Formats: sequence, C-alpha cells, structure tokens
Amino acid sequence: MMNFRQGLLLSSRTLYTSSSIMAPTVALDNMNPCIKKMEYAVRGPLVIRATAIEQELLEGVKKPFTSVIKANIGDAHAMGNKPITFIRQVLALITHPPLLDNEEFPEDAKSRARAILAGCKGGSVGSYSDSPGLEVIRRHVAEYIMERDGGIESDWRNIILCAGASEGIRGCLKLLTGPGTGTRPGVMIPIPQYPLYSASLAEYNMDQVGYYLDESRNWALDPAELERSYQAAKDKSDIKAIVVINPGNPTGQVLTRDNLEAVIKFAAEKKLFVFADEVYQQNVYAEGSAFHSFKKVMMEMGAPYNGLEVASFMTCSKGYMGECGIRGGYAEVVNMDPGVMAMLQKSISAKLCPTVIGQACMDVVVNPPKPGDPSHDSWSGEVAATLASYADRAKLVADTLNSIQGITCNTVQGAMYAFPCISLPEKAMAAAKEAGQPADVFYASHLLEATGICIIPGSGFGQQPGTFHFRTTILPQKDMINEMLGRLKEFHMKFLADYA
Repeated sequence: MMNFRQGLLLSSRTLYTSSSIMAPTVALDNMNPCIKKMEYAVRGPLVIRATAIEQELLEGVKKPFTSVIKANIGDAHAMGNKPITFIRQVLALITHPPLLDNEEFPEDAKSRARAILAGCKGGSVGSYSDSPGLEVIRRHVAEYIMERDGGIESDWRNIILCAGASEGIRGCLKLLTGPGTGTRPGVMIPIPQYPLYSASLAEYNMDQVGYYLDESRNWALDPAELERSYQAAKDKSDIKAIVVINPGNPTGQVLTRDNLEAVIKFAAEKKLFVFADEVYQQNVYAEGSAFHSFKKVMMEMGAPYNGLEVASFMTCSKGYMGECGIRGGYAEVVNMDPGVMAMLQKSISAKLCPTVIGQACMDVVVNPPKPGDPSHDSWSGEVAATLASYADRAKLVADTLNSIQGITCNTVQGAMYAFPCISLPEKAMAAAKEAGQPADVFYASHLLEATGICIIPGSGFGQQPGTFHFRTTILPQKDMINEMLGRLKEFHMKFLADYA
C-alpha cells in the first residue's frame, strides 16, 4: 500500500513531468525585447568565461598559467585593497549595538553609530528607513556637499540615498522615458562610456546619442563634438539629457573647469537635464588635475546656468573606500520641477528603501573623523596611503603599457582604469572577422585563454570606428599588477608575431 510520502513524491513527479512539457508563458520570442537588447560588458561573456577558467584550474585542468587575474571591474576589496578601519568599526557597532559597551572601539565611532541608530525606527538598522533614506544621513550628505563646494547651499531634502550610484542614476533616467509612441527620448552619453548607461537606455527603450571624447587630448570633452552629436540626432530623437562622467570611466581623465563650463553652456542652450556622474571624485592622481563639482561650477557661473536641472551622484564603492558590496550612494537633485520631484519620490518608494547598512556607510564617508577626534590620525593616514597607492599604480600601469610595442595609453589622471589603444595587424582583424567577433573581443578572448587575464574590450564601452582599446583596472596589488603586465606584454608580442 502506498504511504503518504510515496504518494507525495509520485504526485510531484507527475506535476513536474506535465509542467515540463507545457510551453513556457514567457519565452525569448515574447519577452520584453528591451531586456534582450541590453548589454553590460563588465559582466559579459568574457567575465563568465574567466569564472569558468577559475573553476577549471580548481579541478586540476592544466593551463599555461596558475591563476586568473580579473582586471575587468573596479572592485577594490576583491583585488586585495583593505577596508578603512573606521568605516568598519561604525558598521560593526550599528549591526551589533552591544559592542557600544566595548572599550576597544573609539568614542568617535560610537558617537556616529549612536546618531545613526537614533535615526532608525526601533533603534535598529534592520528596520525600514524613509524611501529617500534616513534624515540624519541626508543632512550629513548636504553638509558634506556644502563644505566640498565652498559653502554653496545644499538642501538635505534634495538628497536621495540609494543602493549605490547606479540605482540613483537608473531612477532618474526612468523619469525621461516616453509613452512608447512617436519619437523616442534620447540621452547624450560620452563615448567611451560606462555601460550602465547604454544598458539602461536599451532597457528603457531610449536612444543613445553618443558624443566622442578626444583621445588625442587625454580624453577631453570637445564642445564642437557635442554640437555635432546633437545635430546628427535631433531629428530622430527627442534629446532630453546629457551625461558627464568626471573623473572618467573607462578613460581615467579629469575634466578641466573650462570643459565643465562648456558643457554647462551647451546644456543650458539645448535645455538638457544633466546627469553628473561624480563617483570617482576622490580618485584624482595626476599633477595639475583637480576635481570640480558640476554643481559648484554651474552655481558660480550664475544665471541662467545656475538654473540647470542636475542630478549628481556619489557612491561608497569607489574613492578610497571601495565598499562595493555594501551598496551605498546618493543623488543630489537640484532645480527639478517640484511635481516631478514628487513623482521621483513616489517611484523610489516602490522599492521601500535602500539598504540601511549602505546608507550608514555613506554617512561615515561624508562625516569622517574631525581633527582632534580619537580616530582622526589613523583615518587620515589610511585614506592618504590608499590614494597614494592608487596614484602609484595608475602611473605604473600607464607607463608600462606605453612601453609595449603597439600599445599607447593616456595618463590615468583619475578614477580606477586605464583605457589603452591597441594597434592590431590586418591578419588579426581578418581572423576576428572570420570568427564573427569584433577585433578587440578576439584579442581579449585570446588574452584570457593564453594568460588568464580578464580585460574588457573597448567595443563594450564604445570607441571611434577603426580604433581598438581595452579597459583594465589599476586596482590589483603591485606584485599582481607587475605579473599581469608581464603576462600581457609576453602575449601581445606573440600575438603580433603570430598575425604579422
């Protein structure tokens, strides 16, 4: 006689069998076509293959290398860069408040933890916050921006905390999507660009209007190119916004004040909403380079430029912090129509709230130890050492790449990446065409299989037709960078010889 468990197993098998032969309700041919159009190069096929190779090495498969070096993404801690002690102390205290009684934690870390917990419902970071974030942290962000910008007003009610800058950017982009009929909305983005923008525009069924950065001038922004790009697209797209990434990803440039003033004048003339992607604002290395916030320059220019609609973005994933997995960030949205701001708030409320741990991390970044606080000296020492090390590695990567035949690399003025140009032989380009791959993808695929180095081809970011690039991070530790560049040089010279 069949018992209950056997009957349950039989019935689940029958259910599985019958459901497995049913046609799926959602299939590739009827799913959202915009999702199918999306491409996000920094997590694309090469990265998937690199992960598979790591597994093969663990299983004992013999390769011409013993480790995979993932230079594809700006993930500082994954590359061996250490967390900042004070940040982790505050996060430890807010997640386990009994530690507030532990004498091993400094008083300034405890005071910040208590302030954050006082702003949380029930005194716990496990509770929901308001959708735009905890008020105490939004106020601290506004104070930070005001100090950064030399006293220019920042209203805490214009601050929206988010789970990394990407979520804030996507939330604002969604405001510009059209009703699905007629001319599609367009957004001007730099080429090369961070693929978050091209992927999100594809997902939201919006037009990408690319403007080329000038590689010959260290990826400077050219006002004439902005005009060319706008005129070429204005009859096909309803151009509503422009994106400025400063410091640049993937290109590593830091825009001059003159460059920013030119963009501001252009945006005002064309009545464009501005996305100021400033997540690398603390990552400036090159002598003579300095970060200028878009909002500060705009406000100092006065009317009519100080009335531009701007959303600027910051994160705790970059800078000296590198807290990518914590997912903290903010957007400051200025001069937005109050009715539209209300709609933005309504939109983000559907996600309830960003992670409160991420909000707290952002709070420590904008409210660090002050001179005289117990942790100030250790904090400033760790921050200075981290940024100095990044600057050293940025120079090492660019200088070494420039020493390799057929590779040229601009100075890495800021951010976390180099974006060198590679000259590929005609035979290599013919072989890539025969393989059905862009030439830089062909190069990067062969590099990965031969050396274990995972880079991202320039075609994933956009580049001038007929040019080939790749993006590599500067984040690996110095010994790993030297090993990576050694493997790369050896591969590159053999590649040139093989396809000569």
